[in-house]
Amino acid sequence: MGMLWRSLRFLQRYWAMTLGALVSLVLVTVTSLAAPQILRAMIDNGIAPGNTTLLWQLGLLLIAIALVRGVFSFTQGYWSEKASQSVAYDLRNELFAKIQGLSFSYHDRAQTGQLMTRITSDVEQLRTFIGMGLLQLVSALALLGGSIVALVLMNWQLALVTLLTIPAIGVVLVFFMRVIRPLFGQIQARIGALNSVLQENLAGVRVVQAFAREPYEAQRYRTLNEQLLDVNLTAMRGMSAAFPLIFLISNLGTLLVIWIGGYQVLGGGLTVGGLVAFNTYLSLLIMPLMMLGMIAAQLTRAGVSAERIFEILDTHNDVADRPGAQPLPPISGRVVFDHVSFGYGVRSVSEGQQPAQENLILKQISFVAEPGMTVAIMGETGSGKSTIINLIPRFYDVVGGRVTIDGYDVRDVTVESLRSQIGIVLQDTTLFSGSIRDNIAYGRPSAGDDEVLAAAHAAQAHAFISGFADGYNTLIGERGVTLSGGQRQRIAIARALLRDPRILILDDSTSAVDAETEYQIQQALETLMRGRTSFVIAQRISTVRAADLILLLDGGRIAALGMHDDLLRDSPLYGEIIDSQFGDQLQPGEVMAESR
Repeated sequence: MGMLWRSLRFLQRYWAMTLGALVSLVLVTVTSLAAPQILRAMIDNGIAPGNTTLLWQLGLLLIAIALVRGVFSFTQGYWSEKASQSVAYDLRNELFAKIQGLSFSYHDRAQTGQLMTRITSDVEQLRTFIGMGLLQLVSALALLGGSIVALVLMNWQLALVTLLTIPAIGVVLVFFMRVIRPLFGQIQARIGALNSVLQENLAGVRVVQAFAREPYEAQRYRTLNEQLLDVNLTAMRGMSAAFPLIFLISNLGTLLVIWIGGYQVLGGGLTVGGLVAFNTYLSLLIMPLMMLGMIAAQLTRAGVSAERIFEILDTHNDVADRPGAQPLPPISGRVVFDHVSFGYGVRSVSEGQQPAQENLILKQISFVAEPGMTVAIMGETGSGKSTIINLIPRFYDVVGGRVTIDGYDVRDVTVESLRSQIGIVLQDTTLFSGSIRDNIAYGRPSAGDDEVLAAAHAAQAHAFISGFADGYNTLIGERGVTLSGGQRQRIAIARALLRDPRILILDDSTSAVDAETEYQIQQALETLMRGRTSFVIAQRISTVRAADLILLLDGGRIAALGMHDDLLRDSPLYGEIIDSQFGDQLQPGEVMAESR
């Protein structure tokens, strides 16, 4: 409940609308409580003595009250809905910004479907409560309190009979909320699981069809859907059992009132109009009690959703600007790894200490990349190649040692200023729905057409882009599925180059292109990498030979470091890797064994 009330703080930004809805609610409640008294006067002072004039006057007054109640019911509903939609708008924006800003380590653990559920379904559950449930709760409590006061003032004996039913209804509601709350938590979790399977299948539909796994995936989705159906039905059974019980208790109270009140009318202690008015107030009392049953279910579900929403908003970001972090000034590109250790899920240690060696991906990595150098990173699968380049733009934080750029520890500068001076082409190329031009200019939306063309030319992408009917305005499908792997990577390279970064990171960026295209890209990159510090995960012998520095990783440590010829001479492991990975790319007559 604390999370639910916390969510109501978002209403502070819309206090005027909230106040308008509350004032309207008060006026609706007042007019509802005034109507039974007018009805009593119509019966006792109009119908009984035959006073048609008073009957007409009171009838018109009832119509006026109904009109006023209708007007303020509209304003109450409109302003509360507008406020709730505004709160949902703010929550979705905050959730999206939070998710976008969370570190890679969080997204390594999180499921996309669960995040989508929280930003859609959970926000909608909370919005529904704020827009309708909250006002209904306040209205029910106001109407309940007003009705009790009116009943006591009219006839305290009958009021006592009526009030005896309230504790029984309260017990039913408390039991209902305790039973139903865990079920709503399960419902939201299973919606998230269902969305995760849906998201995976939509993203991998080509793989599913290629392996003819449609029946398997359909059954997997059906199983999760059945689990969601089961827990929904269980919750509905609980609600279906609670509401009739509340209705039964309320009807028993009404029956007692009519029975005892009838005897009072016959004895002269109560007028017919008074009994009708009392029974009307009793209806006004029963109505909020029934509303509380429905609101209890809505409140419980909204509370679960609020917990799930604030679980994300309160998530600690492993990579965030430190207090007092300063923008990184324009850099020359000197990168230093100083005894760097890293492990996924391993906590950082104080300066001067070293983390435990178990579960470390990188262990005591030290090297210096001077401005303008090309650094090739080699090693077997799992040796830590991608991890090294992920530490430079601070996608993860080191757990021991430090990474510096031009003498600045990357943890001491703002993340935005750091990454704005680094160009990256990741191994998994990601393009966005939109035009080719928009994708190239993604890192610099303000770039002119000439700059976009220059970057495309440099990445050897201009030729195939010009071959499309709409050229650079060609719309590409989601994730760039309408392009080949090589085309996607060349666009990604152009996107990185357009930023004119001082540090360039290429994570296996030419793996999806043929030999001729790779040669053209390498020729362009050789020119473009001049004056930039470049880090390349090596998959081609040409990259290895041209590198100013080669890092050979083995088991998370630097097994060898130097230039190509030096490593061939001094490192047997390097020679073995060259033989195994690049043997088919060696020139005739080049014998690795003799070189070693």
